[in-house]
Amino acid sequence: MDKVNILLIDDQPAKLLSYEVILAELGENLIKATSPHEALGILLKTEDIAVVLIDVVMPQLDGFQLASMIREHPRFQRLAIIFVSAIQVAASDFLRGYQIGAVDYVQVPVVPEVLRAKVRVFVDLYRKTRELEALNAELEARVAARTAELEAQTERLRQSEDRRSIALSAGDMGSWEVDLATGRIEWDDGPYRIFGVDPASFVPTVERVEAMMHPDDREKSALASILASSQARFQTEFRIVRPSGELRWCYGAGIILSDPAGKALRMTGVTVDITERKRAEERQALLAREVDHRAKNTLAVVLSMLRLTRAPTIESFVSIVEGRVHALAATHNLLSATRWEGADLGRIVDEEMAPYHATHRRRVHTSGPRVILLPATAQAVALALHELATNAAKYGAFSTDTGTLGVTWRTDGDTMQLDWVESGGPPTEEPARLGLGLTIVRSSIEAQFRGAVIYDWRPDGLRCRLTIPVAPAAGAAAQPAAPTQPAQAKAADKRVLAGVRLMVVEDEMLVGMLLKRTLEGFGAVVVGPYARLAEGLAAARSERFDGAVLDLNLAGELANPIADQLLAHSVPFLFITGFQRESIDRRYASVPVLQKPIDATALERGLLALLHDRPALPAVVNDARRSLS
Repeated sequence: MDKVNILLIDDQPAKLLSYEVILAELGENLIKATSPHEALGILLKTEDIAVVLIDVVMPQLDGFQLASMIREHPRFQRLAIIFVSAIQVAASDFLRGYQIGAVDYVQVPVVPEVLRAKVRVFVDLYRKTRELEALNAELEARVAARTAELEAQTERLRQSEDRRSIALSAGDMGSWEVDLATGRIEWDDGPYRIFGVDPASFVPTVERVEAMMHPDDREKSALASILASSQARFQTEFRIVRPSGELRWCYGAGIILSDPAGKALRMTGVTVDITERKRAEERQALLAREVDHRAKNTLAVVLSMLRLTRAPTIESFVSIVEGRVHALAATHNLLSATRWEGADLGRIVDEEMAPYHATHRRRVHTSGPRVILLPATAQAVALALHELATNAAKYGAFSTDTGTLGVTWRTDGDTMQLDWVESGGPPTEEPARLGLGLTIVRSSIEAQFRGAVIYDWRPDGLRCRLTIPVAPAAGAAAQPAAPTQPAQAKAADKRVLAGVRLMVVEDEMLVGMLLKRTLEGFGAVVVGPYARLAEGLAAARSERFDGAVLDLNLAGELANPIADQLLAHSVPFLFITGFQRESIDRRYASVPVLQKPIDATALERGLLALLHDRPALPAVVNDARRSLS
């Protein structure tokens, strides 16, 4: 049997040598070229080249450009071309190669057995094609009557091999062809796998395929829409619903073949399953929205701390705010390390006690089991510990050289208890009014988490117990927390919402405190803030409000049930959130949205616009609204 010629094209001699060693077992004639120009010269001078291996990445002229030049010559219209690529090839590059006329791709590092098998297939096909051409010539000379039948068989064989080469090594790709005159569809194994149907029982037709498309994508990706575009080539993305109910994303590309008069005869192309790529894009978009929301929420908390903090001097103010920001930042670092899944209570305690360990060694004692706190709980506990430590440094155990502190915690069923015990410091007595720091401790635990804070002012030092539910009963209608003693707010200059009863739902304790103080400064009667979905929903069902201010995300739960309850009772409300408008359910398109951090003027204007001309409200509200407009 005569040897056939195999042309190897690569600008790296070492790679050419490796291909030569791998393919030596085939016993064929191997010809090497180190540049595209040398390869073109060999092709023009050499007869009967069966297969060409082309490196995709070469200087001056890449593999795709070289393949296009080869295809332009009449002698090489059917030459088998295999691309060799050392880089990750995208689906679009596969399609580009197949459109040029490539029959296969091989990835580097090359698996010798795979490369030999692929080349052997096309060498055998080359020999069989030559034998078939000789036989056809002989039969044509002997039996003229059978010429048409033999040509039809050859055409069917060519079309079958073309479809097979397009779908080679494509686990998520399939080729197909549609006879536009009869509506008959021919599939290889790929589309059956993509559509999740059994080749033994499913007969593909235009109607059946289009019936499996998602209703929202059916019109733009239907056969009639593609033909109406009058384009010879087309690309489309669409969703399908498998018989199992699973939703998959697909990419389709193809060519419409027409007769000389321009009438479309056949359509051939490929379908690629791009579900994983789409899911990755959705995850990335969701992550971007979540990062945006958390950043704005953090800014809202910091802004609330700035507005709520009071101090006799600028230096004292800066020191207090810096301490609270550092407490939030330390917890943020712990949460980032776990991708915001939770933070270890022991590490939170260590972070907050670190400054006092440095100056009061062996005077801070901590112990307790491993407890993982959710992000919102972790931030609130960290801030509470910071405020207790700051109070101890000013008035308690850390204000003298003899004081000691013990911080212990334990879990008991569905609750976690943390005990803060100071001793050896100056005598303590219960203050007439809690300062902002200890108010933050109480509000963050009681209002935000339906926990409990007990202060015990003893002569030998302050004792404080924090009790936090670890897993509150789902759906339980929680009662509003006991009122705390907020810091005295500066008297507002105007009471534009005098007598208006407003519900506030906000899971960030400091933001809720600031909202309450701001709204009360406008003269409103504030109910809340409620920090949990169950609390806000119970209040919305049982109490009467003139309006409401809702945080959209409540500790990971959307406030939609509260919003629906308010809409059902015709209670106007607005959202305050770190999410963008497009992330909010479309059924709330008419609800005003204020972005965090909240500006007091924007809040005032938003509420006045929201409550405009409601007959049950005091006349002062409508007067204020008209004065602003």
